Amino acid sequence: MSLTDPSDVRRQVDAALRVGLDSTSSRFTALSPSAEHLMRPILDFTASGKRIRALAAWWGFEIAGGSAEAHPGIANAAAAVELLHAAALIHDDVIDASDTRRGAPSVHRQFEALHRNDGFAGDSEHFGIATAIVAGDLCLALSEEFWSMTGLPDATSPAALEARNDLRRDVMFGQFLDIYVQDAPVPAAEVTDRAWEVLTYKTAKYSVEQPFAVGASIAGADEAVIDALRAFALPLGRAFQLRDDELGVFGDPEVTGKPAGDDLRQGKKTVLVGHTLEALPEGERDWFVSALAAERKTAEDIARMTDLIRSSGALERMEQLIAREVADSEAALDRLSELGLDAEGHKVLRGYAQSLTVRSS
Repeated sequence: MSLTDPSDVRRQVDAALRVGLDSTSSRFTALSPSAEHLMRPILDFTASGKRIRALAAWWGFEIAGGSAEAHPGIANAAAAVELLHAAALIHDDVIDASDTRRGAPSVHRQFEALHRNDGFAGDSEHFGIATAIVAGDLCLALSEEFWSMTGLPDATSPAALEARNDLRRDVMFGQFLDIYVQDAPVPAAEVTDRAWEVLTYKTAKYSVEQPFAVGASIAGADEAVIDALRAFALPLGRAFQLRDDELGVFGDPEVTGKPAGDDLRQGKKTVLVGHTLEALPEGERDWFVSALAAERKTAEDIARMTDLIRSSGALERMEQLIAREVADSEAALDRLSELGLDAEGHKVLRGYAQSLTVRSS
């Protein structure tokens, strides 16, 4: 089977989001003009993004034999996955107290600025957080609404419902693990293992593996196809997050839209940090652990932590891990070819894998 060009997928998913969200915005605005303040950040936020999860869901559908031409409702299914992602990001920025996302103020900071600039009563920061929670919850509700509009015959099958439930449940579990591991007194020797747990559930499964499985399930895929997709997608999802961990420390703020060293500033116990702690001598390791846990970090602290990561060899170890996961993912592509993926589809998936793992943002 062939796969739809990624630019065409993005265009159709963008259009589905725009139509559905404009309809919601019009419905709310008819009830109250204040609705514009709720919907505008959501409209702006969902208008951008790489559409990683939408592409996975769309191509999973096609690999399982689904036809986007015969079933244009796949655009709404892919848009539903994107709205779940929007909800997760809006809430994630609240949890992490992040000021920016994609080079712009995070949604809760936008609401905070509205409160402050328009002379609202009460606390601006609390208003921003409270309203962003509502906005994220609305995206969750809209994700369900978009799913109900797919019109796909297998969208309500037990397999499809199970795949969707796995997607939603596991990302919430992964978010909990991230919060817990960040603050819990995890021994330095255990950080890497705990970080792999977070990486697997918060990102690898939710961002790549499960969207492919969701797409395949709504095309009525058999177990062999879904297993082959998982074998391709899970290691790719791991490599994607490993690269993200690197960018969270060494990324260019002009490209990532996040401050340099942001993961260190937030005290994230990532795989990169875990391998750093394993390699550092005791004195430097103790300092790093203390600095990572500190509520406030100076620019000098971040610079020293960054230097220690480099000198420890952890960065080179990360590249080895990424290469290992990519190799596992590429090996699984052969199985998909045996199941009917043509040469062009193979090329599309290789390009997708490269976009996730060889990147600067």
